[in-house]
Amino acid sequence: MADNDNIDIIGFSRRTVLAGLGAVGVASAGAGLGTTAYFNDTESFEGNTLTAGQLDLLVDWQQTYDFGEGQTFVSAHPDHNGDGEQSVEIDDEVFAYSDFPDESDADSNGANLPVLTCDNIPPLSEADFGTDPVTGEEMESLVQLTDVKPGDSGEITFSLHLCDNPGYIWIQAENISEDGGAGTEPELLVDPDNAGDLGDAIEARLWYDEDCDNVYDPAEPVDIMLTLDFSGSMLYDQFGGVVSDDDISINGSSYTETTKIDLVELGTRQFIDFLQNSNADVQVGVAYFDGEKSGDNKPRTGILQSLTSDLSAVDGALSGLRQRLANVVSGGASSTPFDGDGDPNPFTGGGIATGTYIGEGVDDAQGELDTNGRSGVEKRNIVLSDGESFNGTGSTTFSSPTAAADDARAASPSPATDIYTINVNGSASTLLAMAGPAGGAGGDLLFFNDLDDPLNIPTVFGNLAAQATQEKIIIEDTLANVLAELADGDGVPLDGNRATLYNELDDPTDDPDRDAFRGDGVMHCVALEWELPLEVGNEVQGDTLAFDLGFHTEQARHNDGAGPSQAA
Repeated sequence: MADNDNIDIIGFSRRTVLAGLGAVGVASAGAGLGTTAYFNDTESFEGNTLTAGQLDLLVDWQQTYDFGEGQTFVSAHPDHNGDGEQSVEIDDEVFAYSDFPDESDADSNGANLPVLTCDNIPPLSEADFGTDPVTGEEMESLVQLTDVKPGDSGEITFSLHLCDNPGYIWIQAENISEDGGAGTEPELLVDPDNAGDLGDAIEARLWYDEDCDNVYDPAEPVDIMLTLDFSGSMLYDQFGGVVSDDDISINGSSYTETTKIDLVELGTRQFIDFLQNSNADVQVGVAYFDGEKSGDNKPRTGILQSLTSDLSAVDGALSGLRQRLANVVSGGASSTPFDGDGDPNPFTGGGIATGTYIGEGVDDAQGELDTNGRSGVEKRNIVLSDGESFNGTGSTTFSSPTAAADDARAASPSPATDIYTINVNGSASTLLAMAGPAGGAGGDLLFFNDLDDPLNIPTVFGNLAAQATQEKIIIEDTLANVLAELADGDGVPLDGNRATLYNELDDPTDDPDRDAFRGDGVMHCVALEWELPLEVGNEVQGDTLAFDLGFHTEQARHNDGAGPSQAA
């Protein structure tokens, strides 16, 4: 049964769902045995409280319009100076959308601002809807274009941030109305009934804008290395490797507790499964890094799977990562992931290798891209770690992870590589400094994933898989039909993990392949694009199309994603 008392409709407004429950008493226990005059004690447990969690969906956006003079900024939120371009001032520094993607402009990122978080996104009450770029009229709603001509087009990318608690999200429309307007002579010759035809004439696309750049990205060939932390803290309980006592099942293998490396296996194998089902033009390889055995003074890193287009081979290499990691960290001094001599029991772990050689892992992955990567194909390295890296000092000569990442992004050795990093309660500052685009600087938040909760590892890999293929289209049809889908029932259910094979229009809303969105404010982008084709004629003269657009969220806990209309 859904928790109907904890549902919120977000029509571009910020709501708090759960109110605080307040303080719940003070418990104390007194103990006095024998003669209380001589022996007495009091143990107090003070200040106990129960505070309800929150479910807060924050929305920001960038809207553009092309009326024959190229893409023009229309409105954005936040927009600190009201010029239609998304921007925000934080600690006296201005961050801006930086125009559309432009390879000749080093400051052009073409993406919703990655600095926006649950702490600094302004409330929707402060939104400025801008002015119509054709008429100059002030707009009082998000879309209020009054002189649309055949050949015009527009786009809005919404950035969704679910704060505090995980939840399911729907995109919705309501109050849809069409009007034929004043019947002009040219229109009445082809449309004597003066019907509202604009919605049927406009072509529209709704999709997940994975890189939040206001542009639909088709599939491009890419070579990808997964560079994974194989240190003991990813598996063994005494080093923080056990995440919970919950069972976990991974492609037929089941365990009675959940470890970080289990979640990595689940996420990376979903990653590979998604690429296979998408028929993506990719090569994928896997590198690993650990520390060193006592007295060994040798970084234990290497290639688990060389780059290959045979994704079933990659899936096989990622199978049973508990054992493969254990072979490295608890096997012999020269053990490899394939030796089979390590102890995969999470509750043992004595005599394992110590430390984390992130730099060597990046170097190994870059060498593999250089040796077996395809010419002229985009290169990516996805680096995951939960530890502090060795960084160039000590008894062993080893690489600085930031220097290794700098070299990889700058094509030294070739090729220039996008570095994506995933921090799992490790060295956030180091992994952020490593993250950035090929040819660009590190410290780019668009390429950095910071996880407080290891349970979110599969979701991150899912989102990164979606960025390695063509962006997922939810529906492509006339605007009238898109709005009809959004207005049907609870609207169109969105999927928090695009690597799972979920069909937003045909599958049940509570389908196991539909994931809730994480509650840590991470940015997810959904885009709506429209165009009135040039061949459309006089039948749409003066027609108007009006609609409300919004998002709905409900908490994941105690709900299954079925939505309020399906609740008992």
